[in-house]
Amino acid sequence: MNDAAHELDLAVIGGGAAGFFTALQYAEMAEGKRVAIFEKGGDVLQKVRISGGGRCNVTHACFDPRELSKNYPRGSKELLAAFHRWQPTDTVEWFQRQGVELKVEPDGRMFPDTDSSETIIRCFLDRARDLGIPVHRKRSLLGIEPREGGGFLLRFDTLTEPVAARAVCIATGSLKGSPLLQSLQRLDQSIEPLVPSLFAFNVTDPRIEDLAGVSHPKVAVRREGSTQWQQGPLLITHRGFSGPAILRLSAWEARAMAETQHHFPFMIDWLPELSADALVERFAEIRRTQGAKLVRNTPIPPISRRLWERIVTCAGIDDSAVWGQLPKPETRRLLDALKSARFEATGKTTNKDEFVTAGGIERKTVDFRTMESRVTPGLYFAGECLDIDGITGGFNFQAAWTTAHIAATAIAKL
Repeated sequence: MNDAAHELDLAVIGGGAAGFFTALQYAEMAEGKRVAIFEKGGDVLQKVRISGGGRCNVTHACFDPRELSKNYPRGSKELLAAFHRWQPTDTVEWFQRQGVELKVEPDGRMFPDTDSSETIIRCFLDRARDLGIPVHRKRSLLGIEPREGGGFLLRFDTLTEPVAARAVCIATGSLKGSPLLQSLQRLDQSIEPLVPSLFAFNVTDPRIEDLAGVSHPKVAVRREGSTQWQQGPLLITHRGFSGPAILRLSAWEARAMAETQHHFPFMIDWLPELSADALVERFAEIRRTQGAKLVRNTPIPPISRRLWERIVTCAGIDDSAVWGQLPKPETRRLLDALKSARFEATGKTTNKDEFVTAGGIERKTVDFRTMESRVTPGLYFAGECLDIDGITGGFNFQAAWTTAHIAATAIAKL
């Protein structure tokens, strides 16, 4: 396969979302050209399969490139321009052409109308077959060597002879622990440090003991020492805290949290819709209208009864205390417990369907008009191998579709 007659026009490294989409887009635009996908594992599209709890959160119903780019802690500037070339509208239309309809959830997430990731996987596999794209499994790329006159020789662990390709697109997903790191560095390709993003917090605290499964529709959270709050639903788990608010915070603060080995204090505002002054007024209103009621029995919506009882107890308020006779010190402690609750994270837990790595191919070494390396002509990148990552909600898949489309378009013109 390393002679001119068998040379690939494009070798795509990685059989995930970005890899498949790059190959499919390229084959659609470059009829008659030779493209193949190489996947190190025995199966393909694994993250697609488990995304969104097995439903596959394909993209997000945000169709303004400027607003869309704000959902990426790293890469927002580069993606702003990229989204003018391929954004969720284009993603939806492409899937429609393949006979896959996407639906919008109330929070903006978009899923196949079958609620099954197998719909997306089958779409990709069928389209690859129709376009004649071979998918080589159990092919781990060990090295990339530039050839004189252009192109590359690719060395795989299970092949005795190298594979020749005019262009190569790296779409492996996270480069963490990848054998490709050394090869890329030999090509003078800079790599931003790789750290976890989108993870839950491990917390041991009496305020949430035995409350696993209790959720809250909207909180505001921030890492202590930072002024940036993130808002969204929160879920108490048997290990601590998860849910969109926590995942968003972990994305925006990924590097700072990694520097502490994921041991850090953070704050929760359980009632972000109410200012501290408004909450004080709410307390006063309850005292006037429900003064004889037990504090522990009158949760302030939308806090659930179980969570409210625990917050009240841990604020040092007696079970027999009534609103009309609640002393000022206890009132102040309850206010603090609701608006500025401090917790300690003692590690992280990666959600099986929400695992993302911050870091990767340094953005300034890539031309985002083509996704080509600025230091190694003919080498392209797409998806999570880049130092780009989004918050939870379909944004990481959209970045994969967008960068894959741009790379395929550029390579098809070679």
